[in-house]
Amino acid sequence: MIETITNINSSVNGIVWGTFGIALLFIAGLLMTIVNKGFQFTRFTHWIKKTIGAIFKDKKITAHTSKENKAISQFQSLCTALAATIGTGNIVGVATAIILGGPGAIFWMWIMAIFGMMTNYSENVLGIYFRRKGSKGEWHGGAMYYLKDGLGKYKGFKHAGTVLAVLFSLFCLIASFGIGNMSQVNSIAGNMESAFNVPTWISGIILLAIASVVILGGLKRVAAVTEKLVPFMAVIYILGALVIFFTHISSIPVVFTSIIKGAFGLNSAAGGITGYGIQLAITWGFKRGAFSNEAGLGSSVMVHSSSNVKEPVRQGMWGIFEVFADTIIVCSLTAFAILSTGLVDLETGKMISTNAGSGLVGEAFATVFGSFGPKFIAIAILLFAFSTVLGWSHYGATAWQYLFGEKTQVIYKIAFVVMIFFGSTMSLSLAWDLSDTFNGLMMIPNLIGVISLSPLVAKITKNYVDRKIHKKDLEPMISNFPEYQEGYQSQDED
Repeated sequence: MIETITNINSSVNGIVWGTFGIALLFIAGLLMTIVNKGFQFTRFTHWIKKTIGAIFKDKKITAHTSKENKAISQFQSLCTALAATIGTGNIVGVATAIILGGPGAIFWMWIMAIFGMMTNYSENVLGIYFRRKGSKGEWHGGAMYYLKDGLGKYKGFKHAGTVLAVLFSLFCLIASFGIGNMSQVNSIAGNMESAFNVPTWISGIILLAIASVVILGGLKRVAAVTEKLVPFMAVIYILGALVIFFTHISSIPVVFTSIIKGAFGLNSAAGGITGYGIQLAITWGFKRGAFSNEAGLGSSVMVHSSSNVKEPVRQGMWGIFEVFADTIIVCSLTAFAILSTGLVDLETGKMISTNAGSGLVGEAFATVFGSFGPKFIAIAILLFAFSTVLGWSHYGATAWQYLFGEKTQVIYKIAFVVMIFFGSTMSLSLAWDLSDTFNGLMMIPNLIGVISLSPLVAKITKNYVDRKIHKKDLEPMISNFPEYQEGYQSQDED
């Protein structure tokens, strides 16, 4: 039975994350870049200024909402989204990409991230535009809403939009238990056992207890934790990686040359298999780029939509920054740590180290930090993976709420935290594969929605640029629902 499931899963996984899936992700990112006139390039200074540049200047970015208001701040929504995206993929995923795709995979990871910025931007714009308020005043948004109320409004697509919304929610619900829960805590427990000799069942009990307090407290408690945890864990890991970067700063030209050569099959090991080498580099670079920042999967839009922001484009810009921070910064530093410390033959692209996954990154950190290196990575994986669990608990809860209603969400949350213990103690090779598949299956209905609604995203973006940058006096495009536009003051978000 298990063998049959594995074979079916491998076939589906191959279809989703093979040429079709990668091509769909790339086309979506390229299309959204074109229709929005290269917003991530042409408005670079603007979105930097309005995101990370505004954190210490604009109190509205970080200001918490009142106890009665169930919305979260823009910064909290970013941190919760980053909590789910900055995870084991930034460590294990990058190492895997280099092992299987060579140094050239990093170049294609960058390309996927550059275009993924606009996919994530578009998801968030649509998420804010089509979100709805729940019975308690909280915002509900995500791919399911713009599939039903956006795609579903096209002539002849009403039923298609509804069906795709349900499928997306089902895929998200299943993926939340796999990639968002069991596979993450299993990585934590395994690393804590190997680095500190902590039995997996003890890790499971501790993780379950902490997660219960946070997750059962609702989104505002999750956001309050991630708002503190994500900046801390990201800064600590980046500082550690920067130590390696500056220790081996003279290797930058060699590392960069190896990445470019590997991307186009120009290294000396390519020989007669240049085409196959390029294919591996592109495949694993695109795969790891997509899984690392989740642009195109429609996941992070569910928490971005809970922000107290009014302008869809303002939250869209946080989506651009999310991908930038996750892949261009964190993943690149991990890649440099591996490639600059002698674990890979930069001339041929072949592996010298026999370690894989977190072990490879731990070995890279050990070249500078000694025996503390692997322990540092174990702690990083603990923080990264646990934050991913918190972020994905909201994604799964949102999908559950869409399918079964708000009143039954507590059932999902209890089941989610219980599975944390089992995920810590089980062998999860099948669970990893299944979660990989359902995580990828989320992409298909989501990108159908994003691509079909690309003219609307372009229109909303143009409206924002004309009003905010060109200072034209225009009616803002804030929501698909007239009642949410009433009383809007454009100067509130200048």
